[in-house]
Amino acid sequence: MKCISVYTDNFELFSDIFEHVVENQNQLNENEEQEIEGVTFSHSGDAPEHYLERMSQKPEVVVMRDKSRGLTILQHGNVFEILIPAEDTTVVS
Repeated sequence: MKCISVYTDNFELFSDIFEHVVENQNQLNENEEQEIEGVTFSHSGDAPEHYLERMSQKPEVVVMRDKSRGLTILQHGNVFEILIPAEDTTVVS
């Protein structure tokens, strides 16, 4: 799974920039950062399958799903992680 990290703890701000981040995620190289509306986001590499399972068991992690696109979003601390399935790294909005 491709992991895009969005560095904010503000859900409203994350929601405002979510579409832009998802639409532009293919333009990011691994470990490359970009900024929008003062929020940094980056391609954090590939997360192994067990990462989602392990993180979702932690009480401090919020798990959200965008079923229409097959995305999983983890929120913990000051970061949102958008997990994109490897077989579909091209997300159509």
